[in-house]
Amino acid sequence: MAKGGGRRTSEETRERLLAAATATLREEGYAGASARAIATRAEANSALVFYHFGGVDQLLLAALDRSSAERLAMYRELTAKARTFEQLVEAATEIYRTDLERGYMAEFTELVAAAVSKPELRPEIRDRAEPWIAFIEGEWNRVLGGSALGRMLPAREVAYGAITFYLGVNLFSVLDEDHSRTEAVFELAQVLAPRAKLITLRLPAWGRRDDAVGWPTDDEEEDA
Repeated sequence: MAKGGGRRTSEETRERLLAAATATLREEGYAGASARAIATRAEANSALVFYHFGGVDQLLLAALDRSSAERLAMYRELTAKARTFEQLVEAATEIYRTDLERGYMAEFTELVAAAVSKPELRPEIRDRAEPWIAFIEGEWNRVLGGSALGRMLPAREVAYGAITFYLGVNLFSVLDEDHSRTEAVFELAQVLAPRAKLITLRLPAWGRRDDAVGWPTDDEEEDA
């Protein structure tokens, strides 16, 4: 129950605005996330959006920060169980499905799309992507660091690629109404993941002699 005979505390109002901003962004999109729409959902005065957060964009970014923190904690626990590349792919598939089901995809996609026409949002979104890049990089190094696949595909570049793919999936999910095409991509990844080791077997191990991995040395190539 709210303190002061039914009057909400400042913290309670902030929480209601954050929850309302998240729901409005996911359901109505950035274009529909006005101060009035958010405040109406929160059962608050629209002036409180500016009082507590300074503006609508700042409120939406704060809502994104909160959901991102929740997701990072949840997904760290999920990926901590992974010990192989195949299990990382399985975790990535589960992350995609969870984000889609709970509306996380829509939240992030709407803000990225808004940044196209609002340059001031770009550094804000870019900064908020960095913890996810670090998360992916860390998990790649933990599971595959020192392996042939890990040496062939540097963790930082893998993280950039994963974020880029995720953004593309976010945008394409709007067009792929039943999500069958995107699901097919993840299903293909799960089929190919166990075969990834076979690719690295055909590559020379870095830092070893050519003949140690079955590749011809320079002298052998000349003799041939």
